[in-house]
Amino acid sequence: MILPKDRDPRFITIRRGGTLTDSDHRLLALWAAACAEHVLHLFESVQSSDPRPRLAIEQTRSWVRGEIKMSQARDSAGHAQAAARELSGAARNAAYAAGQAAAVAHVAAHELGAAAYAIKAVRAAAPGREGASAGRLECRWQREQLPDAIRGLVLEDQRLRNEICWSVFDC
Repeated sequence: MILPKDRDPRFITIRRGGTLTDSDHRLLALWAAACAEHVLHLFESVQSSDPRPRLAIEQTRSWVRGEIKMSQARDSAGHAQAAARELSGAARNAAYAAGQAAAVAHVAAHELGAAAYAIKAVRAAAPGREGASAGRLECRWQREQLPDAIRGLVLEDQRLRNEICWSVFDC
C-alpha cells in the first residue's frame, strides 16, 4: 500500500478540487518516469522480450506531451503491473516502478510509488548486505533529479508516506 487512505489535496488537480497545477502534475510524472527508467535494466535483464514496463514509461512521457489520453497511460500502468506479477525481486520491483510511473497520469500521488519501487529494485539487486546502502544511493540520485518546482512537495510527501512506502526514503 503506497497511497494514504485520505488523499492529499496537493496531489489532486485544481479542476478536481485540489491544489495541483497541470504543470506540476506533468513534472511529477516526468520525475516518476525518470525514477522507473533508472532501474528498468533490472527488469529487462530478466525479461528482455517483454516491452510492457518500457512502454509504460514511454506512455507516461507521451501523456505529459499531450499525445495520449490519461486512460491510455493508466492502461499501460496496468500492463506493467501484470509484467511484474510474474516475477520476484529486483525485476518485479522495477516493473512495478514503471507501472506506478504511468499511473501518475491518473493519480498524481503514484509518483512516490515509482520512486519507492525503484529503490526496492536496487536494494533487491545489490549483493549480500549492500542493499541498504544501494537503496540510499538510489534515493539520493532520485532527489537530485527533482525539479525545483516540485522538490518541496515530493520531499514532504516522502516524509509523510515513508512508513507506508517501506521506509525507503531514509536517505
